[in-house]
Amino acid sequence: MASIGPGVEWQTGLAVVVFAVLAAGAARLGRLPTGWASVRAIARAVLQLVVVALVIGLVFDQVWGGVAFALVMLTVATVTSAARSGVRPALVWVAAAIVSGAAPVLAVVFGTGSTPVSAPSVIAICGIVIGGSMTACSLTLRRAFAALREQRGQVEAALALGFPRRQALQLVVEPDRPEALVPVLDQTRTVGLVTLPGAFVGVLLGGGSAGEAAAAQIIVLAGLIAAETITVVVAANLVAAGRILPEDVAGSLPSQ
Repeated sequence: MASIGPGVEWQTGLAVVVFAVLAAGAARLGRLPTGWASVRAIARAVLQLVVVALVIGLVFDQVWGGVAFALVMLTVATVTSAARSGVRPALVWVAAAIVSGAAPVLAVVFGTGSTPVSAPSVIAICGIVIGGSMTACSLTLRRAFAALREQRGQVEAALALGFPRRQALQLVVEPDRPEALVPVLDQTRTVGLVTLPGAFVGVLLGGGSAGEAAAAQIIVLAGLIAAETITVVVAANLVAAGRILPEDVAGSLPSQ
Protein backbone atom coordinates (compact mmCIF):
# COMPACT_ATOMS: atom_id res chain seq x y z
CA MET A 1 0.00 0.00 0.00
CA ALA A 2 1.29 3.45 -0.90
CA SER A 3 2.48 5.67 1.93
CA ILE A 4 -0.03 8.27 3.11
CA GLY A 5 2.00 10.35 5.54
CA PRO A 6 5.15 12.43 5.02
CA GLY A 7 8.53 10.80 5.33
CA VAL A 8 11.41 11.77 7.58
CA GLU A 9 13.19 13.60 4.78
CA TRP A 10 14.38 17.10 3.88
CA GLN A 11 11.12 17.82 2.04
CA THR A 12 9.23 17.57 5.35
CA GLY A 13 11.56 20.09 6.96
CA LEU A 14 11.15 22.43 4.01
CA ALA A 15 7.35 22.22 4.24
CA VAL A 16 7.44 23.03 7.97
CA VAL A 17 9.64 26.09 7.36
CA VAL A 18 7.30 27.30 4.60
CA PHE A 19 4.29 26.86 6.90
CA ALA A 20 6.00 28.91 9.62
CA VAL A 21 6.76 31.68 7.12
CA LEU A 22 3.18 31.62 5.82
CA ALA A 23 1.77 31.86 9.35
CA ALA A 24 4.07 34.71 10.33
CA GLY A 25 3.49 36.55 7.04
CA ALA A 26 -0.30 36.23 7.23
CA ALA A 27 -0.25 37.46 10.83
CA ARG A 28 1.85 40.47 9.89
CA LEU A 29 -0.32 41.38 6.91
CA GLY A 30 -3.47 40.91 8.97
CA ARG A 31 -2.04 42.85 11.92
CA LEU A 32 -2.38 39.86 14.23
CA PRO A 33 -0.01 39.77 17.23
CA THR A 34 0.64 36.05 16.75
CA GLY A 35 3.40 35.98 14.13
CA TRP A 36 6.37 35.15 16.33
CA ALA A 37 4.19 33.11 18.65
CA SER A 38 3.30 30.86 15.70
CA VAL A 39 6.94 30.48 14.69
CA ARG A 40 7.97 29.68 18.26
CA ALA A 41 5.11 27.19 18.61
CA ILE A 42 6.16 25.36 15.43
CA ALA A 43 9.82 25.31 16.48
CA ARG A 44 8.87 24.05 19.93
CA ALA A 45 6.65 21.36 18.42
CA VAL A 46 9.52 20.13 16.25
CA LEU A 47 11.91 19.87 19.21
CA GLN A 48 9.31 18.24 21.45
CA LEU A 49 8.28 15.68 18.86
CA VAL A 50 11.90 14.72 18.19
CA VAL A 51 12.38 14.07 21.90
CA VAL A 52 9.04 12.26 22.14
CA ALA A 53 9.92 10.05 19.17
CA LEU A 54 13.18 9.06 20.87
CA VAL A 55 11.47 8.36 24.21
CA ILE A 56 8.65 6.35 22.67
CA GLY A 57 11.20 4.28 20.80
CA LEU A 58 12.66 3.29 24.19
CA VAL A 59 9.37 2.42 25.94
CA PHE A 60 7.35 1.16 22.98
CA ASP A 61 7.33 -2.45 24.22
CA GLN A 62 6.71 -1.70 27.92
CA VAL A 63 3.22 -0.99 29.26
CA TRP A 64 4.68 0.73 32.33
CA GLY A 65 6.58 3.04 30.00
CA GLY A 66 3.34 3.95 28.26
CA VAL A 67 1.65 4.68 31.59
CA ALA A 68 4.60 6.80 32.75
CA PHE A 69 4.49 8.74 29.51
CA ALA A 70 0.74 9.28 29.95
CA LEU A 71 1.40 10.80 33.38
CA VAL A 72 3.89 13.18 31.80
CA MET A 73 1.19 14.11 29.27
CA LEU A 74 -1.25 14.83 32.09
CA THR A 75 1.27 17.01 33.90
CA VAL A 76 2.06 19.04 30.81
CA ALA A 77 -1.66 19.34 29.95
CA THR A 78 -2.41 20.66 33.44
CA VAL A 79 0.39 23.22 33.41
CA THR A 80 -0.53 24.34 29.89
CA SER A 81 -4.23 24.77 30.65
CA ALA A 82 -3.55 26.60 33.92
CA ALA A 83 -1.04 28.92 32.26
CA ARG A 84 -3.27 29.59 29.26
CA SER A 85 -6.15 30.45 31.60
CA GLY A 86 -4.06 32.55 33.99
CA VAL A 87 -4.62 30.36 37.06
CA ARG A 88 -1.24 28.76 37.79
CA PRO A 89 -1.92 28.69 41.58
CA ALA A 90 -4.93 26.44 40.94
CA LEU A 91 -2.93 23.66 39.26
CA VAL A 92 -4.45 20.95 41.47
CA TRP A 93 -8.00 21.97 40.60
CA VAL A 94 -7.21 22.27 36.90
CA ALA A 95 -5.75 18.77 37.05
CA ALA A 96 -8.92 17.57 38.78
CA ALA A 97 -11.06 18.98 35.95
CA ILE A 98 -8.94 17.30 33.26
CA VAL A 99 -8.72 13.97 35.09
CA SER A 100 -12.46 13.95 35.82
CA GLY A 101 -13.09 13.72 32.08
CA ALA A 102 -10.13 11.65 30.94
CA ALA A 103 -10.06 8.99 33.67
CA PRO A 104 -13.52 7.41 33.19
CA VAL A 105 -13.14 7.37 29.42
CA LEU A 106 -9.74 5.69 29.58
CA ALA A 107 -11.11 3.21 32.12
CA VAL A 108 -13.89 2.26 29.72
CA VAL A 109 -11.61 2.10 26.67
CA PHE A 110 -9.12 -0.26 28.28
CA GLY A 111 -11.45 -1.91 30.81
CA THR A 112 -13.91 -3.17 28.18
CA GLY A 113 -11.15 -4.56 26.02
CA SER A 114 -12.19 -2.42 23.06
CA THR A 115 -8.55 -1.34 22.88
CA PRO A 116 -5.70 -3.68 23.87
CA VAL A 117 -3.50 -2.62 26.76
CA SER A 118 -0.09 -2.06 25.23
CA ALA A 119 2.45 0.73 25.30
CA PRO A 120 1.53 2.07 21.82
CA SER A 121 -2.22 2.07 22.51
CA VAL A 122 -1.82 3.59 26.00
CA ILE A 123 0.33 6.41 24.63
CA ALA A 124 -1.92 7.06 21.63
CA ILE A 125 -5.31 6.92 23.36
CA CYS A 126 -4.17 8.75 26.51
CA GLY A 127 -2.63 11.47 24.38
CA ILE A 128 -5.82 12.01 22.42
CA VAL A 129 -8.19 11.93 25.41
CA ILE A 130 -6.02 13.99 27.75
CA GLY A 131 -5.38 16.51 24.97
CA GLY A 132 -9.10 16.86 24.31
CA SER A 133 -9.85 17.33 28.00
CA MET A 134 -7.10 19.94 28.26
CA THR A 135 -8.56 21.93 25.37
CA ALA A 136 -12.08 21.74 26.80
CA CYS A 137 -10.83 22.86 30.21
CA SER A 138 -8.91 25.82 28.78
CA LEU A 139 -11.85 26.97 26.64
CA THR A 140 -14.26 26.67 29.57
CA LEU A 141 -12.04 28.60 31.97
CA ARG A 142 -11.12 31.37 29.55
CA ARG A 143 -14.74 31.96 28.54
CA ALA A 144 -15.92 31.79 32.15
CA PHE A 145 -13.35 34.35 33.30
CA ALA A 146 -14.20 36.66 30.41
CA ALA A 147 -17.90 36.44 31.29
CA LEU A 148 -17.23 37.18 34.95
CA ARG A 149 -15.16 40.23 34.04
CA GLU A 150 -17.81 41.50 31.64
CA GLN A 151 -20.83 40.73 33.81
CA ARG A 152 -19.62 41.59 37.29
CA GLY A 153 -22.75 43.69 37.76
CA GLN A 154 -24.95 40.65 37.20
CA VAL A 155 -23.12 38.78 39.95
CA GLU A 156 -23.56 41.71 42.32
CA ALA A 157 -27.25 41.98 41.43
CA ALA A 158 -27.79 38.27 42.11
CA LEU A 159 -26.05 38.59 45.48
CA ALA A 160 -28.19 41.61 46.33
CA LEU A 161 -31.27 39.51 45.62
CA GLY A 162 -30.11 36.92 48.14
CA PHE A 163 -28.56 34.30 45.84
CA PRO A 164 -25.66 32.34 47.35
CA ARG A 165 -22.29 33.35 45.87
CA ARG A 166 -21.87 30.03 44.06
CA GLN A 167 -25.26 30.32 42.41
CA ALA A 168 -24.60 33.94 41.47
CA LEU A 169 -21.42 32.90 39.70
CA GLN A 170 -23.18 29.99 38.00
CA LEU A 171 -25.73 32.35 36.48
CA VAL A 172 -22.89 34.04 34.59
CA VAL A 173 -20.64 31.05 33.90
CA GLU A 174 -23.09 28.39 32.74
CA PRO A 175 -24.56 29.96 29.56
CA ASP A 176 -21.20 29.87 27.74
CA ARG A 177 -20.24 26.29 28.62
CA PRO A 178 -21.46 24.73 25.35
CA GLU A 179 -18.95 26.84 23.40
CA ALA A 180 -16.11 24.66 24.71
CA LEU A 181 -17.68 21.60 23.07
CA VAL A 182 -18.12 23.10 19.61
CA PRO A 183 -14.78 21.80 18.20
CA VAL A 184 -15.30 18.16 19.24
CA LEU A 185 -18.97 18.16 18.23
CA ASP A 186 -18.17 19.62 14.80
CA GLN A 187 -15.36 17.12 14.31
CA THR A 188 -17.63 14.22 15.19
CA ARG A 189 -20.52 15.40 13.04
CA THR A 190 -18.32 15.79 9.97
CA VAL A 191 -15.98 12.81 10.40
CA GLY A 192 -15.56 11.00 7.11
CA LEU A 193 -17.22 13.83 5.20
CA VAL A 194 -14.82 16.70 5.87
CA THR A 195 -11.90 15.10 7.71
CA LEU A 196 -10.35 11.73 8.47
CA PRO A 197 -8.90 12.27 11.96
CA GLY A 198 -5.68 10.85 13.30
CA ALA A 199 -6.94 7.58 14.76
CA PHE A 200 -8.46 6.51 11.42
CA VAL A 201 -5.37 7.40 9.42
CA GLY A 202 -3.07 5.94 12.07
CA VAL A 203 -4.70 2.51 11.90
CA LEU A 204 -4.52 2.56 8.11
CA LEU A 205 -0.85 3.51 8.20
CA GLY A 206 -0.27 0.70 10.67
CA GLY A 207 -1.65 -1.84 8.23
CA GLY A 208 -5.17 -2.17 9.64
CA SER A 209 -8.29 -2.53 7.54
CA ALA A 210 -10.70 0.31 6.81
CA GLY A 211 -13.21 -1.31 9.17
CA GLU A 212 -10.67 -1.43 12.00
CA ALA A 213 -9.75 2.20 11.33
CA ALA A 214 -13.41 3.23 11.48
CA ALA A 215 -13.94 1.33 14.75
CA ALA A 216 -10.89 2.98 16.32
CA GLN A 217 -12.03 6.42 15.25
CA ILE A 218 -15.55 5.88 16.58
CA ILE A 219 -14.16 4.86 19.97
CA VAL A 220 -11.93 7.94 20.04
CA LEU A 221 -14.59 10.45 19.01
CA ALA A 222 -17.27 9.08 21.33
CA GLY A 223 -14.74 9.01 24.15
CA LEU A 224 -13.67 12.58 23.44
CA ILE A 225 -17.25 13.84 23.59
CA ALA A 226 -17.75 12.09 26.94
CA ALA A 227 -14.41 13.24 28.38
CA GLU A 228 -14.76 16.84 27.26
CA THR A 229 -18.37 17.11 28.42
CA ILE A 230 -17.44 15.92 31.90
CA THR A 231 -14.42 18.23 32.00
CA VAL A 232 -16.52 21.24 30.97
CA VAL A 233 -19.12 20.54 33.67
CA VAL A 234 -16.51 20.01 36.40
CA ALA A 235 -14.38 23.01 35.38
CA ALA A 236 -17.38 25.35 35.35
CA ASN A 237 -18.49 24.09 38.77
CA LEU A 238 -15.00 24.63 40.18
CA VAL A 239 -15.09 28.20 38.89
CA ALA A 240 -18.49 28.78 40.50
CA ALA A 241 -17.18 27.29 43.74
CA GLY A 242 -14.27 29.74 43.69
CA ARG A 243 -11.67 26.97 43.39
CA ILE A 244 -10.39 28.19 40.03
CA LEU A 245 -10.36 31.97 39.68
CA PRO A 246 -7.63 34.34 38.47
CA GLU A 247 -6.52 36.93 41.01
CA ASP A 248 -8.11 39.91 39.27
CA VAL A 249 -11.50 38.20 39.04
CA ALA A 250 -11.41 36.84 42.60
CA GLY A 251 -10.40 40.26 43.93
CA SER A 252 -13.12 42.16 42.06
CA LEU A 253 -16.05 39.91 42.97
CA PRO A 254 -17.94 40.42 46.22
CA SER A 255 -17.37 37.69 48.79
CA GLN A 256 -21.12 37.42 49.34
